[in-house]
Amino acid sequence: MKTKIGIKTWILIIALIIAFILIFISFSPFQFLAFEKGIVIKSIDKNSSEFISGLRQGMIIESINSQQINNLEDYSKVINSLVFTGAEQKVIISTSEKDFIFFKGESLTIIPGEISKTKLKTGLDLSGGARALIKAYNKSLSTEELNDLIAITSERFNVYGLKDITIRSVRDLQGDNYMLIEIAGATPSDLEDLISKQGEFEARIGNQTVFIGGTDISHVERSGQQSGIEGCYDSKEGQFCRFRFPISITEEAAKRQAEITEKLGISPENPEYLSDKLDLYLDGSLVDSLFISKDLKGRITTQILIQGSGSGTNREEAFNAATADMKKLQTVLITGSLPYKLEIVKLDTISPVLGKEFAKNLAYLAIIVFLIISAVIFVRYRKIKIASSVILTMFSEAFITLGFAALINWNLDAPSIAGIIAGMGTGVNDQIVILDESISNVSISLKQKIKNAFFIILGAFFTTFAAMVPLLWAGAGMLKGFAITTMATLTIGVLITRPAFAEILRKIRGE
Repeated sequence: MKTKIGIKTWILIIALIIAFILIFISFSPFQFLAFEKGIVIKSIDKNSSEFISGLRQGMIIESINSQQINNLEDYSKVINSLVFTGAEQKVIISTSEKDFIFFKGESLTIIPGEISKTKLKTGLDLSGGARALIKAYNKSLSTEELNDLIAITSERFNVYGLKDITIRSVRDLQGDNYMLIEIAGATPSDLEDLISKQGEFEARIGNQTVFIGGTDISHVERSGQQSGIEGCYDSKEGQFCRFRFPISITEEAAKRQAEITEKLGISPENPEYLSDKLDLYLDGSLVDSLFISKDLKGRITTQILIQGSGSGTNREEAFNAATADMKKLQTVLITGSLPYKLEIVKLDTISPVLGKEFAKNLAYLAIIVFLIISAVIFVRYRKIKIASSVILTMFSEAFITLGFAALINWNLDAPSIAGIIAGMGTGVNDQIVILDESISNVSISLKQKIKNAFFIILGAFFTTFAAMVPLLWAGAGMLKGFAITTMATLTIGVLITRPAFAEILRKIRGE
């Protein structure tokens, strides 16, 4: 007689399929399954020949000068075989998109990385990243001043949308305070670009300052119809895209602007505008110059439309550059300049603490746990089907949790993996509760016995879930990964895997 698959089992199967899609399937036109050979460009010097030729971060290198690149070891061999003596030589780099040809007289500036076989993101202790030790230039900061600096820096990184960032204060043996920043998956050049500049924004008309970022800005519009990319256009170098967003300045800054514009004449070339422009400076460099309408002459207005542009070799690159420049400008306007000019004392790459060795040991541990639990369950219940159901349900729970992590782009660090393991252990415990209830001598139906087991399981679930909530903020957030993955695994277990296991158990018992 053919056994019919129940609805709860179908829900488990569908959840596993969705998790597989989330973890392994890429919708990139160059990559369907993440089994592509080559190495990925993690970082590239923007002033290098490679960058000028069109190579960009995230591209996959498949060969160099017709020599196949399958992994980092192949890349190192090929690079070492290239002899750079100062005289430029032709270099051909083939990517998954197209070939790039340029001439180079010195070593390549590309920082390579292995292609991820999944869409899972790993944290700083697994994937590595960048670390910077920072202090104020020519100034010793007190604890209160350092805390203010950390708060402003954190706000900036939050506006940029960066994740898995650790910012904390440290002190040396002399008692000097420093700020330590760690960012997973970033390179030292990425981190240096984010923090090396003070971020001073200034709007000038001629040599007179109209307003500055932070103190003179009351509001920055970051969404809506007037904020965003207004269009992309062709240029001699490729493409450029313009962005715009409105801001509100304080009444004092508006009066200052009115006083300055009152003294300006009408532009002879453009009669609709005043003779001088509103120049926007970021860290002393001119970002853009905006025409000032003649209607604003001597007029107090708190509304100003900020504009700018980004360029690239194609429209997508130009769009991304304009978006990044817009976000950077908005960030500086919102947070203002940093209170101190910063000095990077030490800047380096963090090698993965656990890395491949951790993954290998984790695989060995999983096999050992698999064998031990299988043996214990088989000895206890004497049925291979029951033991198999427990193990398969346990690993289904972990796999679906990984799919959830891929869905929310969560960076899996060591505490996160520990949370998944803890959730799996709780899952096995709950399944044993269901099994023990099912074989109890109480003279009620198996269906009712399973209901009694779920009463116990739900009580334990809510208790454990509540215990995890404080860990989201404990230890300055260092245990957040453990809390989130544990809570996710427990929830997936209660909603999907436990009901499916109970249904499978009923099929095994013939009810």
